[in-house]
Amino acid sequence: MKNIIVTGGAGFIGSNFVHYVVNNHPEVHVTVLDKLTYAGNRANIDSLPADRVKLVVGDIADAAFVDELAKNADAIVHYAAESHNDNSLNDPSPFIHTNLIGTYVLIEAARKYNIRFHHVSTDEVYGDLPLREDLPGHGEGPGEKFTSETPYNPSSPYSSTKAGSDLLVRAWVRSFGLKATISNCSNNYGPFQHIEKFIPRQITNVLSGIRPKLYGEGKNVRDWIHTNDHSSAVWAILENGRMGETYLIGADGEENNKAVIEEILTLMGQPKDAYDHVTDRPGHDLRYAIDASKLRDELGWTPKFTNFRAGLADTIKWYTENEQWWKAEKESVEAFYAKQGQ
Repeated sequence: MKNIIVTGGAGFIGSNFVHYVVNNHPEVHVTVLDKLTYAGNRANIDSLPADRVKLVVGDIADAAFVDELAKNADAIVHYAAESHNDNSLNDPSPFIHTNLIGTYVLIEAARKYNIRFHHVSTDEVYGDLPLREDLPGHGEGPGEKFTSETPYNPSSPYSSTKAGSDLLVRAWVRSFGLKATISNCSNNYGPFQHIEKFIPRQITNVLSGIRPKLYGEGKNVRDWIHTNDHSSAVWAILENGRMGETYLIGADGEENNKAVIEEILTLMGQPKDAYDHVTDRPGHDLRYAIDASKLRDELGWTPKFTNFRAGLADTIKWYTENEQWWKAEKESVEAFYAKQGQ
């Protein structure tokens, strides 16, 4: 694979993948296809060499545009998505357009030109799991983590459109022989994440002199993974994954939101209770947990960032040192949440 297209490659997770490819695979040229909505940022990839990375601004749902780009590609890695649950509850229409129609356009182009296709998805397609305290014996029995066999049960317009896009890819593999794999990953954290998301919002709140905000009681659990580990996992699947297979990506990083916000405050030298409880999100999923054994056993992948506290400290350091990257948007983001009572 000498020439790959990375959709959404100017966004948070996609841009980190582009950095990973540039740093670890010098033979690969990356074309970033990004619409540059509010979540895409040229600055995320500006530091990368122009002879290795080309940014093309466009909509993945534009069939003629995608077709022209796909002609010379060896692979498409599909990160582009509308991804914020709160936004999907406010207006689902962009999620339908990008996550469903956009994915359809891409897999049609991949089918036409016989291109290797990897579809990046989320663990949220599976719905949620009971909190550990509600599980018999607090054990690790069947059904207590998501696997690739877990039935889909999405909770929001965001997760339902991602589930739909997964199913489109599966159908194109079976019906048309699309050379595709799927990965469903747990919650990412790290550099370049938009400040509307939970971890960077709290970090930038502290840096801005604003009290951090916690939905409800903060019992909701997420299985956190550093975005660099996500990137290495996607590359392992792209190179060696079995066609038609789904691989779950996770790093055994379960933490509830209350623990995360208190850890952020502690690491930033604040009292750990210096936050406000705000109105919970409608239909807020309780717990996500990933069983990544298939990925580890089949492809030999292992995460490097296994200490969540250390990874969180590095993330705080990045936002502290890169205030110019997020400062201009902070006021408008907080104004939006204030209208929601959050």
